[in-house]
Amino acid sequence: MKNKILVFGGIGQLGTCIEKVSMERGLSSLLYLDEIHGNILDLDLLHQLFQKESPQFVINCAAYTAVDKAEDDFQLCKKINQDGAENLAGLCAEYNATLIHVSTDFVFEGNLPKLLNEQDIANPINVYGITKLDGELGIARLLEAHYIIRTSWLYSEFASNFVKTMRKLGTDRDELGVIVDQVGTPTYAIDLAGVILDIITIDNEKYGTYHYSNEGVTSWYDFAKGIFDISEIEVKLNPIPGSAYPTKAVRPAFSVMDKSKIKTTFGIVIPYWRDSLVKCINELNK
Repeated sequence: MKNKILVFGGIGQLGTCIEKVSMERGLSSLLYLDEIHGNILDLDLLHQLFQKESPQFVINCAAYTAVDKAEDDFQLCKKINQDGAENLAGLCAEYNATLIHVSTDFVFEGNLPKLLNEQDIANPINVYGITKLDGELGIARLLEAHYIIRTSWLYSEFASNFVKTMRKLGTDRDELGVIVDQVGTPTYAIDLAGVILDIITIDNEKYGTYHYSNEGVTSWYDFAKGIFDISEIEVKLNPIPGSAYPTKAVRPAFSVMDKSKIKTTFGIVIPYWRDSLVKCINELNK
């Protein structure tokens, strides 16, 4: 593993998972930066960091991810998801570092029941998706040495996420309604962390955009059903249409991504979503 690797957003869900996996692999060359010590909007701070550390890789997990709140907070969302990403790309170009940037399935409209590949036209339908796509485009414009990884429905035993929320609600309530007509694929952040470290280790310089989630297809309702079944939580679960649970931001109805490119390029075997969910819940039950 090359030295040194800066992880921005290093104490968030994915950053914490990268730290866990890197420790399991005996890797010690990663520096995990929070939003104060690794503020991606502070160019002076970033210059000092890059000059001091001379990183060969930069992993950007920092993002504005409050999808509904973003609808009323466009400027801050844009600063973090676009300007921050471009700041890192520019510095990577200046200091000869490779950037691994985490993006989202929300760059797609998701109005057709087809697997989404990297060549499909991105047409985001909410502020979060728009700013994440603009960040991707900025990176591609400023830096050749980049890997953009789009992922979806991220969860883990760390931070706040759908799995932990459902487990809490399932123990607090007798009955729940969960949306059944939004379809995608959950992603165990530990699995994604492993893939990011694999890409750094392999570093075949096949730069560009890649899709990564766990394998399979499910709805939020079926995802919740899996969480309760595996957790052995008894709760009455009702499938409801998205129209019955209106949100400020519109979500893609179908955002299942084709992972052929990342599997072929890096020789990656991707676990089925429910198998990874079992691993996560086993960790939560410890």
